[in-house]
Order: sequence, then structure tokens, then C-alpha cells
Amino acid sequence: MNPDSTQRLADYERDGVILIHQFLNADEVTAVRAELDRYIRDDLAAQPVDARTFEKDEKTVRNLWRLEKYNEWFLQLGERADIRALVAPLLHGEPVLVGVETFNKPARIGSGVPYHQDNAYFCQTPPDMLTVWIAIDEVTAANGPVFFVKGSHKAGMQPTRPSGVRGNSIGMAEPSSVPLAEQFCGLLAPGDATIHQCETIHHSAPNTTDSARLGLLLVYRGSHTQTDPTLKATYTAAVATTPPA
Repeated sequence: MNPDSTQRLADYERDGVILIHQFLNADEVTAVRAELDRYIRDDLAAQPVDARTFEKDEKTVRNLWRLEKYNEWFLQLGERADIRALVAPLLHGEPVLVGVETFNKPARIGSGVPYHQDNAYFCQTPPDMLTVWIAIDEVTAANGPVFFVKGSHKAGMQPTRPSGVRGNSIGMAEPSSVPLAEQFCGLLAPGDATIHQCETIHHSAPNTTDSARLGLLLVYRGSHTQTDPTLKATYTAAVATTPPA
């Protein structure tokens, strides 16, 4: 493992979140945006309802789900050898691509995301699972950046409750007591990425600005993880109460 990889792993295991500048270059960001625009325009209407969640206006895309299933271009991106090699040490094993999705957070109407831990959705044990969150638009302090509670993954899963938020149906029973000023705010230029462990507590505010805040997410687990039946039952009940579509 090279020195950069060693430091990256140490930071990730300490904080549960790391920042990588220029994870994608400018041409790659442009290509992602073009393919997302094409997919929404040409393909989305023909996909099952589990392919998307809309904002409250019922027409603007909040999330695209399962792009690895419905779009070959994004499957190939998620399976790229260089990305798999980067995340493998963080997963303590062979990476398995679980999902490619977006959090669009469109201008003025982009909804917020409540405090949560991803493993309430993923339900994996051990929690060797992570999300690569790639900025396609600039993420500013005003347009709904993701806030992470550093080190929170070390305490394991916290009590949950249904959130009532479509696309984020299960949240924490109580928000973190760590002041917002002490949380890590993911301010990103296009192409930058954060990588967070699946039990790291995080959240984001609505986007009320005139600037969209589009993020592309690549989700991986280690091949050795298994589904935790207790977590799965809790998630299933929450998503039945608030379906994503």
C-alpha cells in the first residue's frame, strides 16, 4: 500500500469520512452530467417506479435509483478498476458494487435529508460498506451540503424511527448532539468526492438557492458482508410506511 493509501485508510477509519479532490476530472464530470440528462429525458419514463423519487412537485427528480441496473454506462463507471482498487482497502475486502444513484437536490425545491446512518438502509454486518459521493455541481454552504459527524461510525448503529421523507424513509430517533459547527461539511468542487462509512451519521438541509446541487453516488460493500435480519426488518417496515415513489 502506497503512503497516500495508508494515510487515506487511517483517516477513514478514524473519522468515518474522507475527502478526495478531483476524484473525477472535468471531462468525466461533463460525461456524467450528459448521460444523466439523456437518461432522464429518454429512458426514465419507461423504467419501473423504483428507478426514481420525485420532489414534492411530483415531476422534478429528487433521486435516481439502481442506475447500475437500468443503465449500462453507469454500471461500467461503478465497476471501473481504479475506483474498485481505491475503495478495496476501506472495505477490508473485495468490493461489490451495490448501487449507483443520485441525490439531485434541484434549485429552490431540493428537499433535505434527515440525520441518518446508511446501514439502516443497507443492513449489512460487519458494516464494511461505503458510499462514494461525487459532486457534479459545486456544493456550497448554502445549497444543501452534506454534514458528517466525524467518528460517529465507531459507536455502531443508533436507534431509528420512520422519517416520513420519500427517498429517506428511515432516520435517527434523535439527531446527533454534536453542534453543526463541529461537524464536517462536504464543500466540494465538481469532480471532488467524499467517501463515508455506512454507519457514519450525516444529514443535509434543503436547497433554497438558485443553484442545483447534483451528486452521483457509488455504493460498495465488501464481499464478505451479510444482511442483518433485525436491521432489515426495521427498514422494511419504514419503507412500507413511506415508499420512495
